[in-house]
Amino acid sequence: MDTRHRPKTKQKAPVGLASSARVVSSVASSALSSMNNVPSWPQRLSFCPPGFALDQAGDCVSTVCEPQAHPLADLDQNARLAEYERRVKDRFAGIVPTLKHIASLQQTGDFAERAQAIARERMGFDLDESVLANTWIAPLDMRRLYGQSVLQTFCQLAQEEVRESEGCDETEAAVRFFIECGFHEVNVSACADGRLKGFINYILRLPQEAVPRHQFYAGTTFDVELNVKQWTTTELRRFREGVPTTADSGTRYLKIASYHFSGSDPDHEGCAAHGSSNAKAMQAALDRLQAFSTAIENGFCCGASVATLLIGVDTDNDSIRVHVPDANGEISLDCFIDNSALYQETAKLTKLEAQWKLNAIVEETVRNFNRTVPEIGMRRLIKQLLTNNLSQIDYVCEFHNGRYADIGHAERFISVGDGFEEVHLRNLAYFSHMQTLEEGTADMDVGIKIFTRLNVAQGLPVPVAIHYRYDDQVPGARDRAVARCQRVKAAIMARYPELAHDGLLICGMSVQAHTAGSALEKVSDNDQYKQGH
Repeated sequence: MDTRHRPKTKQKAPVGLASSARVVSSVASSALSSMNNVPSWPQRLSFCPPGFALDQAGDCVSTVCEPQAHPLADLDQNARLAEYERRVKDRFAGIVPTLKHIASLQQTGDFAERAQAIARERMGFDLDESVLANTWIAPLDMRRLYGQSVLQTFCQLAQEEVRESEGCDETEAAVRFFIECGFHEVNVSACADGRLKGFINYILRLPQEAVPRHQFYAGTTFDVELNVKQWTTTELRRFREGVPTTADSGTRYLKIASYHFSGSDPDHEGCAAHGSSNAKAMQAALDRLQAFSTAIENGFCCGASVATLLIGVDTDNDSIRVHVPDANGEISLDCFIDNSALYQETAKLTKLEAQWKLNAIVEETVRNFNRTVPEIGMRRLIKQLLTNNLSQIDYVCEFHNGRYADIGHAERFISVGDGFEEVHLRNLAYFSHMQTLEEGTADMDVGIKIFTRLNVAQGLPVPVAIHYRYDDQVPGARDRAVARCQRVKAAIMARYPELAHDGLLICGMSVQAHTAGSALEKVSDNDQYKQGH
């Protein structure tokens, strides 16, 4: 797919939050409205948001995007990602029309059979028989069917990705690159906000499997103690097995934290956990990085240390800000490279000229702030992340007119637990990483607050996918994962009793082995596990 000679993109200016899906009530005569509404933007405006300007016709035209693709953009990868995004969104977009059609048939004598046939044909799975069988004495529970359909659609997509994923040369190349830069493992923590759900494979353009440790926390306030345990596990394996590098190789563990903001509406569409304050979001992420680094240095001998990196994301267009560490690894909130500006500066250059600019940008930035230059491995990594992200900025220009229509929250469900490795896409899910609800209460409350506006206010339930992984080499691990799913579900239902009572909280449960390619295994409330394991 060649898009190097594309037309200048035009964009209608946003005037509010992305609209949510709409379902009326659960009674039999209720109708379902479209899930795919986007903000209604006026055709003619006297102003444009940042990054846009009025043309002679009165349309807002992106001032970031260029008529031609960026010389360093990977157009083939952009086309593949665009097709994946379309395929995933189309699957979710088909839920509401299918349920509307089913709802209109519920007075027919063979309703249950016809409903199942339609669901299988259009969505690829069966509906809950118990819901369909009771329509002769009770209204069809559309809330339950909707919530279950959202969760089943996602699990189906995840399972398809498991079947399709095999050994990837890109993953091996990425791991080798990290090691060549001096980092034997890269651990990423980003905000739980659904707009960062594609942070690794879209925004940073890294293979998901090359970053095996990644967690999402509200406000990027990741668990420092858990990260210390993960570091310990990695280092122990290096000492005992020499994997991925030997203990004397000189490589280090790299921890990346990412905060986010909105370039066009910073006071309302930034990080909800920090009241849309970019300053608070940056500082919170940096504080966690510093706490993690200090914990390693204080807790272990022989000069133990880690490298850290702070990255900001403009969720309007996926451009990143990389805060460049100095020679000692210290990070300043003021010293960063704005990749959106770099994109515009290099868009009209030749490929060689653009690469030269990328090679020099780190040194140029630190000189402007009178800071020392970071080690060569860190410089090389930053350059690659900036280059990768140029493709994502170009992607948003080409397929989203320079700015996403849903600049705010538009997630489909809440993902609780260990998360799904297989399906990552912007605004697909709000993520709450937890082993128990007590430790994840803050994240879950933020998620419920978001979905109260997105779904509950419109009569839609909040779908919650509870998913835990287990080590299939450890006896009883699966049973404990099943038990954890059931405990967390019970705790969630108890914490939000009004939503649960009104059928506005639909939870699905699944477990999965850590082994690559393992199938998703559904869990029910009645599944038994062995006590004492």
